[in-house]
Amino acid sequence: MAKIKKRKPFIKLLCSECKSINYYAHKSKNMEGKLGLKKFCKFCAKHILHKEIKK
Repeated sequence: MAKIKKRKPFIKLLCSECKSINYYAHKSKNMEGKLGLKKFCKFCAKHILHKEIKK
């Protein structure tokens, strides 16, 4: 039998300006705190900080 690998859970990234969920990403287990990435928001049409939210 083949071993089944566990996948990392997805996290949702929320735009800090318009509060829409635009991206989903994987987070490594050894990261502390909430993830924040500067990404393009298609609703605001700018590059804005997107922060991790709860599921």
